[in-house]
Amino acid sequence: MSVQAKAMTVTGEVQARQLGAVLPHEHVMVDFIGADRVNKGRYNADEVFEVVLPYLKQLRASGCRTLVECTPAYLGRDPVLLQRLSRASGVYLLTNTGWYGAANDKFLPATVRSLTAEQMARLWTEEFEKGIEGTNIRPGFIKIGVDPEPSEVDMRLLEAAALTHLKTGLTIASHTGPGSAARKQIERLKEMRVHPSAFIWVHAQVENDREMHLWAAQQGAWVEFDGVSEQTVQQHVELVLAMRKAGLLHRVLVSHDAGWYNVGEPGGGTFRPYTTLFTRMIPALRHAGLSDSEIRQLTEDNPQKAFQVAVRRA
Repeated sequence: MSVQAKAMTVTGEVQARQLGAVLPHEHVMVDFIGADRVNKGRYNADEVFEVVLPYLKQLRASGCRTLVECTPAYLGRDPVLLQRLSRASGVYLLTNTGWYGAANDKFLPATVRSLTAEQMARLWTEEFEKGIEGTNIRPGFIKIGVDPEPSEVDMRLLEAAALTHLKTGLTIASHTGPGSAARKQIERLKEMRVHPSAFIWVHAQVENDREMHLWAAQQGAWVEFDGVSEQTVQQHVELVLAMRKAGLLHRVLVSHDAGWYNVGEPGGGTFRPYTTLFTRMIPALRHAGLSDSEIRQLTEDNPQKAFQVAVRRA
């Protein structure tokens, strides 16, 4: 990664190296009501701020500098709230452009399902060039979601993401799961002349066939094991060790997929902290034999490279 590599946070552009240790897949707030009913009147932003801020401060105290907030539009994305939280906590936050087609399009408005990939890409590119929802806050990556068997709409979202990447240099993080869906997306990106290094296979830990992890990493994609919790530390250690054994540690991302203030539940429901990676998993990785430089590669070097704003052509 060049010293000039940049990343885009909700408080502005920074050098990618400034991101420090990064959690590449977390959530601050979500609203699962559905695209036809989601709106900012369903929550009190001040209450969300008060609930979430202590967790971000705890994360910053653990040594983490950056959190990538993966809630897309129509699922509770609120860039103004994220900017406010970032300034108060000292944690860099990245928000996104893009739409979520998983869950049979529940979170995709009917008005956008018929858009062409080119039309979608124009809207997403505009958010990067002009700011989100009339603000000066720009997305730091593209978030899409596909079902285990990607639909035609899902693949159109991927194509829109590819076109947006080629215009903006934003990385594509795709809620995916099964390796078969990851393969379809990676192969389609290559057909569109987007290098797989611009693609993050989100939720790769749900794929039991580790050969698929190796295949995706060998293509150059980022393989993200983002379900770290108190209960899954050992599983995630084993996944990381398998990639290390294959010489592919440099394509791995690790995170919790934690948080979050759940709109519609009293007080936002049960909030899962962002610190298990640092309090439990990193010590377990060291115990398993990973060196300090390998830990740094996982938590700093890899995500800094993954989220740099740079066009990556196949």
